[in-house]
Amino acid sequence: MSESSESRLIQKLQAAPALVAYFSTPTCNVCKVLRPKVEAMVADFEGVEFQYVDSSLYPAVAGQHVVFAVPTIILFVDGREMRRFSRNFSTDDFERSLKNMLP
Repeated sequence: MSESSESRLIQKLQAAPALVAYFSTPTCNVCKVLRPKVEAMVADFEGVEFQYVDSSLYPAVAGQHVVFAVPTIILFVDGREMRRFSRNFSTDDFERSLKNMLP
């Protein structure tokens, strides 16, 4: 991990109009199953970006966003956190929140 890639990641989280950040680690088996489902849901929404964040590679980014458990999904609008899902949550609730975050 380079400092510039970490800076680009932080910049992207702050600059995207609508973004879903998926914080995970390679050792999280639940995350491996959930990630494709979340990516597919996000793909259905035009103008919403998906960003995978490996918390083990970018601990400073995870810490900056107070992510201590995986999976954690944060919905950002204009760089501001609008909603957070962590550990045990319903994909239906996530999809509903995704619909509500769009104008």
